[in-house]
Amino acid sequence: MPTTFRSTAAPAPLGLRLGAFLTQCKPRVNSLIVFTALIGMFLAVPGWPPAGRMLAATVGIALVAGAAAAINCLVERTIDARMARTRGRPLPLGLISPTETLGLACLTGGAGLWLLHMAVNPLTMWLTLATFLGYAIVYTVILKPATPMNIVIGGASGAMPPVLGWAAMTDSIGLPALALFLIIFLWTPPHFWALACYRREEYARAGLPMLPVSHGVPLTCLHILLYTVLLAAVSYLPCTLGLSGGVYAVLVSLLNLGYLREAWTLWRNYSDARARHAFRYSLIYLTGLFAALFLDRLA
Repeated sequence: MPTTFRSTAAPAPLGLRLGAFLTQCKPRVNSLIVFTALIGMFLAVPGWPPAGRMLAATVGIALVAGAAAAINCLVERTIDARMARTRGRPLPLGLISPTETLGLACLTGGAGLWLLHMAVNPLTMWLTLATFLGYAIVYTVILKPATPMNIVIGGASGAMPPVLGWAAMTDSIGLPALALFLIIFLWTPPHFWALACYRREEYARAGLPMLPVSHGVPLTCLHILLYTVLLAAVSYLPCTLGLSGGVYAVLVSLLNLGYLREAWTLWRNYSDARARHAFRYSLIYLTGLFAALFLDRLA
């Protein structure tokens, strides 16, 4: 299995390198970030958010999120080359250089922060910068290689998008926004631990102390179940805070039943196939929950 980068006789064409950088921005992952930020914007104000500010906030958050993902790929390029899931990324393949990645990430992130400061408000810019540093530096550089609780602590940065959306519309951080933060914060560990369970051998070879590697699959599955129970309870906070009503309550109850079933089955009778299924369902769960908040708002 390769652990070094492939050399190329000549630099790849500019278009290919820009496409490689876009891949490193993880557009599929960041689409969920942008989606939850947008829902935060819609929930923050009565009626429809101002179109211009909403567009500027969306683009700015997307640019900074993409830059953070690219920095993550840059820092982990050696680890990525050892893992089947990630060794096809552009840096291990030599499609783009580390220097180019760093430069483009700085330009992209800087443009996003400038847009947020100029067209949205300084609070959103500073919160987005803190989110960038939390993911690209605190989680990627410090926590991930150091502790099996990396995703628990580092998950705070991934839970920020609805807070960013809320701040973009109100220039403040309200209690409902913190409830949305808490939902994603509790969703992140069981979501990622399911992936880590069926990829545990790759993480072990890469030397990363993910929870299934350091403490075993059974304990990890128990943690997944416990976090899912907490998540199900916290998912009703929007109802108690007046942020949503009956439509959301019904839909999130159905989602919770599905997720609790996934977590219980995984704990009682683990298999890699079930872990994959639980990981996929977790994505459906979070997308469905925020979609339910939006549908409730329209109802």
